[in-house]
Amino acid sequence: MISRHHLAEVIGERTLNISDTKVLAREIAAYLLDTGQTADVEVLLRDVMEYRAQKGIIEAVATSAHEIDNRILSDIDTILRTEFPDATDIIVISKIDTSVVGGIKVSLANEQLDMTVREKLDTFKRLTANIKD
Repeated sequence: MISRHHLAEVIGERTLNISDTKVLAREIAAYLLDTGQTADVEVLLRDVMEYRAQKGIIEAVATSAHEIDNRILSDIDTILRTEFPDATDIIVISKIDTSVVGGIKVSLANEQLDMTVREKLDTFKRLTANIKD
């Protein structure tokens, strides 16, 4: 069995050179199913994003409870270009997740900025869990 790190490198390298990733996605899914590694998908995806970041491709997922305005996506792109001036490409993917309630979460390979209402509520719950009446 191939290590997750090596698999991420292979996938990352192949995604640099192809435009249609559907076939690659099917091959990866089949491999993960065949080797029983489906539980590692999230970690593998982060590893691939990290590999691609090392090659100059910065990918971010912007998650919100509602559709994200193009102006906000553009602002995220601008911030990422400032943060990663050597990047050859910045990719910001918009994702809707109603469980975040409101606000926005921006996730990169190894970083996350969570400004969602859900995160604030969870933090408040943790901070007040030990307070007695």
